[in-house]
Amino acid sequence: MHPDVTAFFDDATNTVSYVVREPEGSACAVIDSVLDFDHASGRTDTGSADRIIAHVRDQGLDCQWVLETHVHADHLSAAPYVQTQLGGKIGIGANITVVQDVFGKVFNEGTEFQRDGSQFDQLFREGDSFHIGQLRGDVLHTPGHTPACMTYVIGDAAFVGDTVFMPDFGTARCDFPGGSAEELYASIQKILALPDETRIFVGHDYKAPGRDDYAWESTVAEHKARNVHIADRSRAEFVKMREERDATLGMPKLIVPSIQINMRAGKMPPAEDNGTTYLKLPVNTL
Repeated sequence: MHPDVTAFFDDATNTVSYVVREPEGSACAVIDSVLDFDHASGRTDTGSADRIIAHVRDQGLDCQWVLETHVHADHLSAAPYVQTQLGGKIGIGANITVVQDVFGKVFNEGTEFQRDGSQFDQLFREGDSFHIGQLRGDVLHTPGHTPACMTYVIGDAAFVGDTVFMPDFGTARCDFPGGSAEELYASIQKILALPDETRIFVGHDYKAPGRDDYAWESTVAEHKARNVHIADRSRAEFVKMREERDATLGMPKLIVPSIQINMRAGKMPPAEDNGTTYLKLPVNTL
């Protein structure tokens, strides 16, 4: 099946969110929504998510899933807000429990923070499937960027999160806790094993040198032929390139608030006794 895909680009975080609709019918899913966050003031805003919500309502769609490809380190998820407005189940990879365990320790969350993925409605594993109306989605576990990264193959479209970017930009970093360049290489091969005509929808775009416009759609065949990090590289060459490149990268601007919120399915930490919610900043840790 050939689902209808509408993309929403968030300029502040270079994130691409998607509404995926069954080709005949009104069922849809929202993938990787964004909650706007001003780092200086600590204030959130729902403008980006509201664009998605308005589209779903204007088209008369029935939101059945609110999906996350992974625990994002560069933007806050708007999944619970989208769910309150549109409905649908919030889903993520089952290895969210690994991420929760690692970052629960980083942020010293204590025993009140559940590390069993129970904040989410559905935990997906390799080989699982789900439906958006009559449209079937299949789940691939594609770790490397994070342990919980998933690719959702919905009809002839694959939503890969941060596993690969556009062919002229390459692939995702692997130096976050739980990341692995070896695992990323294996995950990319899993994606490249899909039919050549499969549409690849990426989670971010940063405009590669020489390209004037943002882009987010390509195909498996295009990645095989000209992905600048993959084409004509062996596993060993890829791992060496990725690890050397990662060593030069700084932390994402929003990693501290993003992880604390996204590992809770987009919910804020519990408010303290004065009614205010606080985020922790670990010093000399990340």
